[in-house]
Amino acid sequence: MPEVFNYHVIIEQDEDGFFIASCPALPGCHTQGETYEEAIANIKEAIELCLEVAAEDPSYRAKISLTPQPRFIGITELPVQVPAYA
Repeated sequence: MPEVFNYHVIIEQDEDGFFIASCPALPGCHTQGETYEEAIANIKEAIELCLEVAAEDPSYRAKISLTPQPRFIGITELPVQVPAYA
């Protein structure tokens, strides 16, 4: 049975409203979607494709980590008032 890994994925929204998704553990693994759900589906597919490439390409495989990542807790935006500079 294949092993299951949890990959950290970063999702941001660009100025046009598109959701941009990337997987930092896999070089070149990024995609987008018009909705959050579409971006999630697309990045899952992109991760699977990158792992297929890694299975066949030793040079790409050497660039990725196949060790489990620590449990991700969260990230947030934190508004902080910045003093005016003279």
